[in-house]
Amino acid sequence: MLTYDFTNVDVPIYEYLYRCIKNDILAGNLKPGDKLPSKRSFAHNHGISTITIQNAYDQLISEGYVNTLPRKGYYVAELEVAAVSRVSADVSYSIILPGPADDYLYDISSNGINPDNFPFSVWAKTMRYVMSEEKEKLMEISPSGGVRALREAIASHLQSFRGMLVDPDQIVIGAGTEYLYGILVQLLGKNKRFVIENPGYKKLVSIYQQWGVDCGFADMDSNGASAQELSRAGADVAHICPNHHFPTGITMPASRRYEILSWANEKAGRYILEDDYDSEFRASGRPVPTLFSVDGCERVIYMNTFSKSLSPTIRISYMVLPIHLATRFYQSMSFQACTVSNFEQYTLARFIQQGSFEKHINRMRLYYIRQRKKLMDTIRLSSLGDCCRILENDSGLHFLLQLKTTLTDAQVENEAKKQGLKIKALSDYYLSEEKKRQGYYLVNYSNLNDDTINAALKILADLLRKEGRSIS
Repeated sequence: MLTYDFTNVDVPIYEYLYRCIKNDILAGNLKPGDKLPSKRSFAHNHGISTITIQNAYDQLISEGYVNTLPRKGYYVAELEVAAVSRVSADVSYSIILPGPADDYLYDISSNGINPDNFPFSVWAKTMRYVMSEEKEKLMEISPSGGVRALREAIASHLQSFRGMLVDPDQIVIGAGTEYLYGILVQLLGKNKRFVIENPGYKKLVSIYQQWGVDCGFADMDSNGASAQELSRAGADVAHICPNHHFPTGITMPASRRYEILSWANEKAGRYILEDDYDSEFRASGRPVPTLFSVDGCERVIYMNTFSKSLSPTIRISYMVLPIHLATRFYQSMSFQACTVSNFEQYTLARFIQQGSFEKHINRMRLYYIRQRKKLMDTIRLSSLGDCCRILENDSGLHFLLQLKTTLTDAQVENEAKKQGLKIKALSDYYLSEEKKRQGYYLVNYSNLNDDTINAALKILADLLRKEGRSIS
């Protein structure tokens, strides 16, 4: 007779009984073919109801641990694979995880966002409205390209802000640009050679290699990547940032843009992937027109994200496909579900529609302009001022700082690290060893405060002073 202790049970009785019998079966205490007590006798011996016994037995039967024979009773089933029960809740496996990130006191190169600048109150109000008034829509399955409301809102924003006339059905929503790059690889074909700018965003190499596509590099001059370089690199798809290149900050002039468009039109199957990641933040004048807006031959794929304009943790990005690629997407890939939840899509859609996004962009643009000017003035007036040069082009959220030093970039980074300062050199973003420019460092001002700025400048000035530079 099975006997279990039912005192101090913190789960439903039937569940506790189910677990006890299951553990005995897995531990071998109950063998295949053993008969279990009848419901009536089991209930009588333990002082519990037959309904409780029935519920426990039913669960065991549904999971295949017990069989029932009409008018004969319940028997332990024959298990094909012996299972091992782990009683302890402490589980540990030898899984190799990435090492913890280095801890720095100060960081002037990372692209974080100051949480004080996120419109939490407006976002929360918008989300409450959506959850209250859009209940039915929230429960509907999103189309593969994203909900219509958000695609319409983005199309309207692109028309007013970037001068782009876009059909909402050309827009595909995704949870981050990494996901959309994968969609493009599938859409264009793995036989294409994707070429990215050098220096450039190193994660792109990993993404394209993960998808098993051929990835090359195009060296840049002072105007960005050239058609000649793209041809030399054998590009089928040119992945470029013409409006504010990362990390150099170069804005591609009009003459080079038309040169790149001509390159794409020279051969069937060539495309330009235009990454417009922080175009909203230009210090003066209107944003430079996109390649997509002047492309008349359906060769440009436009890509953007809300990571810079709102927050990196809002994983909503989008791409605008040429008409024929949009048609191909819906014909061949519409079975894929949109990777952004309806809750986030409808919240962002209303956030844009009610003008909150435009207000936020305008507020942040003024904030970053002041932040940029303040930072540059601080650098020029600091003890480091005579030993550095600022390279900027009135766009984006970072600029380059050139240090007058004979130290290598690695030496500067290591010495700064000893003092708790994280600084990234331009040379860290080169994708090949040739033609690396030394002495240039990224300064990202999207989340810098006075203490970090002053501490960083002092550390760099002390570093150059140790080298023997005359620092006032």
